[in-house]
Amino acid sequence: MLVLTRKNGETIKIGDDIEITIVSAKNDQVKIGIKAPKNVEIFRKEILDQIQTENQQASKDISSLLKFIKKN
Repeated sequence: MLVLTRKNGETIKIGDDIEITIVSAKNDQVKIGIKAPKNVEIFRKEILDQIQTENQQASKDISSLLKFIKKN
């Protein structure tokens, strides 16, 4: 993991077309702005993890249902 120190208003560039700007930093909270092409998906990690967990559970539920249907 690369760790950088930035001040309010400073920007980090990723590749040719992604910019992350520090909008404000107060106490334990940092607000960032992200400029990226529309085809780049941006998610909060905890939300993405939750979506993936729910998708895995739904997949298991469907598999169980299909097994049940095949038996009957």
